[in-house]
Amino acid sequence: MIDQFSEHTNRVKSIFNRVASKYDLMNDLMSFGLHRVWKRQFVQRLSVKPDAHYVDVAAGTGDITRLIHKKIMGHGLTPCITAVDPNEAMMGQGKAKLIDKGIIAGVNWVQASAEELPFDDNSVDALTISFGLRNVTDREKALREFHRVLKPGGQFLCLEFSEVQHKHINAAYTFYSQNVIPKLGNYIVEKQEDPPYEYLVDSIQRFPNQPTLKDMIESAGFKTVNFTNLTDGIVAIHEGWK
Repeated sequence: MIDQFSEHTNRVKSIFNRVASKYDLMNDLMSFGLHRVWKRQFVQRLSVKPDAHYVDVAAGTGDITRLIHKKIMGHGLTPCITAVDPNEAMMGQGKAKLIDKGIIAGVNWVQASAEELPFDDNSVDALTISFGLRNVTDREKALREFHRVLKPGGQFLCLEFSEVQHKHINAAYTFYSQNVIPKLGNYIVEKQEDPPYEYLVDSIQRFPNQPTLKDMIESAGFKTVNFTNLTDGIVAIHEGWK
C-alpha cells in the first residue's frame, strides 16, 4: 500500500510539472470556459467574516485564491489567505498570475500536501479545495486533516468532477472525455509516454460519486454535509461544517 501511494504521488507530481505552463489554457479548452462559471458559483458559497483565515488547498494556478481575495475585498475586509499546493511548478504559475493581477498582499503561498497541512489544530476559518481532491493520494487522510485544522464552526467546500445525472448527457460527456480530451491534451501539451490528460479522464472516472463523497466527508467528522450538482452533475460542490 505504501508503494502504491508513493507511485501515485510521484505520477501526479510528474504530470503537473509537465502541464503547469499550459494548465489554464487546457482548462478553458476542455470545459469551453465553463470551469470559470463553476469556480465563481463555488466561491459564492463561501462565508466571509472579519479577521478570518482562509486556506485554499491544491491552489494550483490560483483561480480560487483570486476569487476568494476578490470576495473578501468586496466585503470591505482584509484578506488573510493561505494558498497551499504540493507542486512547485503549479505554485509558480499561480504566484505569477496573481502578481500580474495586482494581488500580492493578503495571500501567502505554502508548498505542502493535502494530507499534511502545516497548520495548528482549530486554526482555520474556512478551507476550500477545487479540482484537487481527485489527485490526492490518501483522500480519507486529507479529509481528516481538513477537519483537524478547521475551527469549530469552520466551513469546508470542495468542487470536483462528479457523476452526470442524465443518461443522454452522460453518454455524450463520456464520449467527449474519452475521445476528445486526451487528443486535445496531446496536441497542446505534446504527446508523451504517460499522457497527462489520459490520466485526467481516468481520475474522473475513478472518483467517488456525489453520495459516496458525502459519506466520506461525514466519516471525517464533518456535519451538515450536502452537495449541489452543477451542469447536470459534471461537477458538484460539496459543503460541510466542523
